[in-house]
Amino acid sequence: MKHCVTILSVLFFAACGTGESSKVASVTASAKTDTVKVLATTISAPLNDSLPGDDQMATYFVVIADTGQDYPALRQEMTDLNRQFMIPIDTMGRSYNAVKNLIALPEDDEDEIYAGDYFPRRFPSENLSLEYLSVYKDGAGEKTIALVTGIYKTSKNADSARSVLQKNIPGAFVIKADLYIGCMH
Repeated sequence: MKHCVTILSVLFFAACGTGESSKVASVTASAKTDTVKVLATTISAPLNDSLPGDDQMATYFVVIADTGQDYPALRQEMTDLNRQFMIPIDTMGRSYNAVKNLIALPEDDEDEIYAGDYFPRRFPSENLSLEYLSVYKDGAGEKTIALVTGIYKTSKNADSARSVLQKNIPGAFVIKADLYIGCMH
């Protein structure tokens, strides 16, 4: 049983790539470790000897037009911004699930791991979307929703985008966010 779990773990973690480069994770376990410990502790450092996660984080600048907990109101505001500024909306296939009180992918989504759950926007894009603020800002309320107008690689680009918005949305702001960009499967 332990060997089966170890082999499956190797295959699972080796399949996770960032899209830019694929890394191979090695899994080791002593004969005396139980299955839970194998799964929890056996991912070793990538082959480049850096600590896990060093190359799986990126600093981006997130432009936010508004925040709140009222999904329908923020959705309407997002639609208004789309019409006013011609910024495309990209929901990534998510909508509001009132039963779960959650921005979520459909229950039958092709991504079996995140089907029916929230999957965050994590890469640069110039699209409108509704995201949980806690993804971008530590200490934000768990269910606080952010109306994101774009995620940028540089503060200069984010500040420019915010400046355009602030003419009509004086409360628009930028958050410097350290985002996990590694495999989420």
